[in-house]
Amino acid sequence: MLGCSVNDMLLSAVAGALRNYMVEQGDRVEGVEIRAMVPVNLRRPKDMGKLGNRFGLVALELPVGLENPLARLYATRERMGKLKGSYQAALTLSILSVVGMAPKFAQDKILDLLASKATAVMTNVSGPQQALYLAGAKLSQPLFWVPQSGDIGIGVSILSYDNKVQFGLITDKNLVPDPERIVAHFAREFEKLLLLVLMAPWDQLNDPAAVEAGLLAQQ
Repeated sequence: MLGCSVNDMLLSAVAGALRNYMVEQGDRVEGVEIRAMVPVNLRRPKDMGKLGNRFGLVALELPVGLENPLARLYATRERMGKLKGSYQAALTLSILSVVGMAPKFAQDKILDLLASKATAVMTNVSGPQQALYLAGAKLSQPLFWVPQSGDIGIGVSILSYDNKVQFGLITDKNLVPDPERIVAHFAREFEKLLLLVLMAPWDQLNDPAAVEAGLLAQQ
């Protein structure tokens, strides 16, 4: 119906949450974009079950400047689609592989250079879709933190588990001293997007402006 992945919807909600937080802080949001480094899994199907990581990084411009949730979702979908079809992830994997064999001082310089190109790093991990148990006790809420390096001040960790989605946020306190407010905005932005899909005529969902105009007319 929307032609979007769950990951597109979650990243769009993150953009909306950051927008709302910036508005609360009195920051300008019109035309603003926040660059986030997003890990991309490059493992092949035959590598399933083997140890070791194989991922590249892509730089996603989050459309924070867009207020309309549907317009923001479609912009995120379009940008992620272009990144998935590019060689950016494979290129960063090759760079990181070479850096791993370089002296420590060279590693630090190159990693700092990569980190300086983004404000945030975020990842969405698909966990088990049924509850796990340990010694008879149910694991109710697993947790992980996306790895950060350099001067990247925001880390977003999204984990799906037991048919639920968990949103984790870690920030530099000098940049965002109250990350819990962004987390609260994330839940509201995701719910707002779902309400739009449920309330708007399905044949208009490909036109965010028409959906917005229709909802305003009903108020």
